[in-house]
Amino acid sequence: MSEKPDCNHGSMAAPTVSSAGVLERAAAILRAAGDPGRLRLLELLRPGERCVTELAEFTGDSLSTISARLRVLRGERLLTRRREGKHQYYSLADHHIDELLQGVFEHAAEEEPK
Repeated sequence: MSEKPDCNHGSMAAPTVSSAGVLERAAAILRAAGDPGRLRLLELLRPGERCVTELAEFTGDSLSTISARLRVLRGERLLTRRREGKHQYYSLADHHIDELLQGVFEHAAEEEPK
């Protein structure tokens, strides 16, 4: 039987570990946001609410494509929706989503160390 090597962390506190349910939920959120087309929609919604037609115009994608992407994002509670007449408006669900996106975009824009 081999012993585990000592990492010399001494009195380091045990890490906080999320429950299996929270980890599954977080993974689902990241999968939903992990598609470039859906991520583009999230980025377009960071400044505020937009109509589906506006999103289609900004991206050049069809309304059906935009609607399918929005459905996935809304299904994971990344977005909220409201209807006004024939128009549907979407916005980010809350500040947590905006903060997550900000961090992701900032990290992605950083140059790799040489």
